[in-house]
Amino acid sequence: MTRVDKQKALRLRLQGKTYTDIQKELAPISKATLSLWLKDVVLSQEAKNVLSSRTKEKSLAGMSRWSKMQTVIARKNVKNIKNTAARDIKNISDRELIILAAALYWAEGYKRPRKNHGREIVSHDISLTNSDPKLAMAFLKCMTRICKIDISHVKANIRIFEHMNENTAVEYWSSQLGIPKGNFTKTYVGLSKSSMGKRPFNRLPHGIVQIRIDNTDLFYKIMGWIEGIKKNL
Repeated sequence: MTRVDKQKALRLRLQGKTYTDIQKELAPISKATLSLWLKDVVLSQEAKNVLSSRTKEKSLAGMSRWSKMQTVIARKNVKNIKNTAARDIKNISDRELIILAAALYWAEGYKRPRKNHGREIVSHDISLTNSDPKLAMAFLKCMTRICKIDISHVKANIRIFEHMNENTAVEYWSSQLGIPKGNFTKTYVGLSKSSMGKRPFNRLPHGIVQIRIDNTDLFYKIMGWIEGIKKNL
């Protein structure tokens, strides 16, 4: 360690350099040595400002790195939780499928009594609406496997938005659910929430599907399943 090193350290410190910056330029001189050399240095206000600014920048950079690391850890943790939970569900039984379908209809199905000229009528079809093909598929699986409904008797219609292609949407839902394209009735086109600035654009890339089954007895059977769930909670 030479006098030249000490003079250079002093000059750098007066410029507002941190001990870390100075050490990098004067390696292998230690911070302990720098602290001894520079302990009596009085910094100008300008140098203090520079030092404060650099310290703040490094602090922010450190916080950013920490935040990114925490995000990576959090995402990994979320993935592990989901994968572990997914393994809890295996070989869904017929009974479990019935409970699932009833719960889905309880949440997403049309349940209000039908009326004609203000009077309630008994006949009622099954109608479930959603944008998630897997949800619709789960409900249909119960209808076809447990309730023995032929898929050819299932009707559907879709609601799309002004930027969507009707044929593409019908093709998508038909392929996902196994419902023949000829069973899709009128398509509804509406103004999307994204167009009004209330929802991210293309949040529902395939629109919304409504599944319909004309079977009054089965409708009330599903209502009975729902009542059974309510009583046993």
